[in-house]
Amino acid sequence: MSAAASALIEPIRSRSLLDRIFDLHTEVSGRSSFVLASQSTRDGVSTVWVTSADLRVVLAALKNSANASLMLFDLTAIDERGRIHREDQPDASFTVVYHLMSLGACLDEVRIKVALTGDNPVVPSITDLWANANWYEREIWDLFGIRFEGHPFLRRILTPPTWTDHPLRKDHHARATEMPPYSLTEDQEMREQEALRFNPSLWGMKRHSDHSDFMFLNLGPNHPSVHGVFRIVLQLEGERIVDAVPDIGFHHRGAEKMGERQSWHTYIPYTDRVDYLGGVMNNFPYVMAVETLAGITVPPRAQMIRVMLAELFRIASHLVFYGTMAQDVGQLSPVFYMFTDRERVFGIIEAICGFRMHPAWFRIGGVAMDLPVGWNGLIRAFIDDLPKRLDEYDGMVMRNPIFRARTRGVGAYTTAEAVEWGVTGPGLRACGLEWDYRRQAPYACYDQLEFDIPTGSNGDCYDRIAVHIEEIRQSLRIIRQCIDNMPEGPVKADHPLTAPPPKARTMHDIETLIHHFLSVSWGPVIPPGEAHACIEATKGLNSYSLISDGDTMSYRTRIRTPSFAHLQMIPLLSRGVMIADLIAIIGSIDFVMADVDR
Repeated sequence: MSAAASALIEPIRSRSLLDRIFDLHTEVSGRSSFVLASQSTRDGVSTVWVTSADLRVVLAALKNSANASLMLFDLTAIDERGRIHREDQPDASFTVVYHLMSLGACLDEVRIKVALTGDNPVVPSITDLWANANWYEREIWDLFGIRFEGHPFLRRILTPPTWTDHPLRKDHHARATEMPPYSLTEDQEMREQEALRFNPSLWGMKRHSDHSDFMFLNLGPNHPSVHGVFRIVLQLEGERIVDAVPDIGFHHRGAEKMGERQSWHTYIPYTDRVDYLGGVMNNFPYVMAVETLAGITVPPRAQMIRVMLAELFRIASHLVFYGTMAQDVGQLSPVFYMFTDRERVFGIIEAICGFRMHPAWFRIGGVAMDLPVGWNGLIRAFIDDLPKRLDEYDGMVMRNPIFRARTRGVGAYTTAEAVEWGVTGPGLRACGLEWDYRRQAPYACYDQLEFDIPTGSNGDCYDRIAVHIEEIRQSLRIIRQCIDNMPEGPVKADHPLTAPPPKARTMHDIETLIHHFLSVSWGPVIPPGEAHACIEATKGLNSYSLISDGDTMSYRTRIRTPSFAHLQMIPLLSRGVMIADLIAIIGSIDFVMADVDR
């Protein structure tokens, strides 16, 4: 770990974030306390309420005391107007939630909530405190209609500019059947076309020199190098980039809204489609959050099976990244070899789960079924063979002088910048920070497994690729330990709220049969509460924050994805570089647009 990275992970004056908040009243204003109320949650994360007027004071003081190690991990909102169970919480029509995470040797997290009233609530912007707050605040404005006073560019981000409502409000429709048949008049069509007209000033762009005029290039939204339906508007002087504005939302399909209309169990397949290269890795944090709400303990065998499948998908996802990254900078051959290896991974996953990319195989309380006969030999043959092929790819790609020239020193950022922009996963470790959620806050059975945390030193495109490759080797190491140490026992918890429920006593009596029928058709009734679960996903930290109001469906489903945070850095990384360098930068970020837009 670099010296700069080591300095960032020192504890915040040996005090927890919650202690620091309670200390602020004497240090800042002499008042008795900034805290309106404290809230208990199922996940045990410290949660406090402050007023809108005190918000910036509290956040600024916390950040100043944190030695640049405090990350704005997530920023979201809740429409409270239809919620029943809000014991010990201030009255609110809407709540804005700030989730802070200190990247110290031991994980330290705190949620700060602000209660807002009325149909058009306002809260101060914090974009000057954390750069990554920009997109999060725009997302909240877009989906909830909460205005952030002082935001430099508050416009819609996930819905079209002509959208007239805020989709995550409880009074907004969730299905097409709740609306009249779609129609488009000529006047409406003209308004939609006019809204697509590009006006540089409306995008926050301005003339950067007196002797040049605006020159723009649309990269995307349909271009192979942008890895999905994604648009970047480039302002150029010659071939050098002066400014870049990412335009997202083309892939938005309301995954969080769907989470509030599906039962706890039937929502699992929807999670597969978020980071669609991560497969069951998407199920992982969701079912963990539900299990935390329900108080379900997952059996050891199911935990280790989950970890083994998650690491197989990590390998599959990283192989796609490796091959397409090489392709982006001009090497065509590697992607064919690496996709062949990925097919072998899918062969294993299909043999175990029955499906390839979207198995939706995790269940609330465990996994869908036990491992098939011969599973260990199938996996062992693959993990014995892949290291030799990775060595070949090192010579083909990583030691190729042209590839090195295209990636070394390009798109570099520091650890402090990574924390400022909410970068996690390989992109954070490439800066030299040895920080992995599986080690800092072990979940499932990761605390029983040995693995190293790969790091880089320069935080550039080359280091991000190198970290991904070493992570493949570490995943192979983890999988081998899972094979060698797989415990015996059940693959699902014996708990009444597991889904689907156990069938052992279904026909015992009519009451048991009725309970089973309702649990299968309507899903379990999860006790009221709030919980979030986070994992080290393929591209960074992925978390689900769930609120149960004592129903068969989630009251609020929040999906925090790494790709959304990472794409915000594109303007910072692209200013002053050549267009060809931007292609390498985009490829090295390793994102999926469904993971961005949800």
